[in-house]
Amino acid sequence: MADSKTKTGTKPRSWQDVPNIEKKQNLPEGLWMRCPSCETMLYRKAVEQNAHVCPDCDHHFRIDAEQRINLLVDPGSFEEFWADLSPKDPLKFTDRISYKERVKATQKKTGRKDALMAGRGFIKGRGVVLAVMDTRFMMASMGSVVGEKITRAIELGTKENKPVIVVSASGGARMQEAALSLAQMAKTSAALARLDDAGGLFLSVLTDPTTGGVTASFAMLGDLILAEPKALIGFAGPRVIANTVRQELPDGFQRSEFLQEKGFVDRVVHRKDLRNEIARLIDYAGK
Repeated sequence: MADSKTKTGTKPRSWQDVPNIEKKQNLPEGLWMRCPSCETMLYRKAVEQNAHVCPDCDHHFRIDAEQRINLLVDPGSFEEFWADLSPKDPLKFTDRISYKERVKATQKKTGRKDALMAGRGFIKGRGVVLAVMDTRFMMASMGSVVGEKITRAIELGTKENKPVIVVSASGGARMQEAALSLAQMAKTSAALARLDDAGGLFLSVLTDPTTGGVTASFAMLGDLILAEPKALIGFAGPRVIANTVRQELPDGFQRSEFLQEKGFVDRVVHRKDLRNEIARLIDYAGK
């Protein structure tokens, strides 16, 4: 029987020397991406042209505020307000690094002062006030600036009698601002109460993820609540809940479809249909 071991003195070959194996081609970086849901390798440009949705399994990729606004509003119609509002550090908070340093680094990386864009725009010719959260900035955690800009957007919609649309995507309250962050829950909710008293319309759009103090305040106070497919929506995370109640959670727990079934979400809307759906609901409400 032949010895299965490699003969002494035989030099192992590299993959380049093995017949019928082609060397890697030099391809530009970033052309391809993997879908985290179906694990298909996707041509990035095709995903972008499909509203950042996987063409194979309909997985909705997370997108930033600018991309969201471009998908929703009429081209060139968005006018941003309060872009220069920047967070302060009254608590002098420090964990691994100081809050001041963390904010400065994130501002440099994203080119934005904080985690929300707000302003006026038109959606299929309907004038709206739009606020969009951006997960690139500290997971769109809600601090004083985010709460202030949402409040101002709601007040602008109240003043101008325009529908207010908030697209939420957040990890929750910003812990580095402690009670100042939690105060934004009451602040934004009070502004929405005034909008409701004035007969205004508030459409809340929930995307992946919408959690923590954002879910516990303005995100769930919409006259109509829309959600993208399979978005994670909840207060505490599913692992925290499972460990607390010591029970196995249902399939799809805290996802858009589960919340719609339980009455917390009015409609689950595919991203490609969201613009048309918002325009239709504005017409239905007579705004």
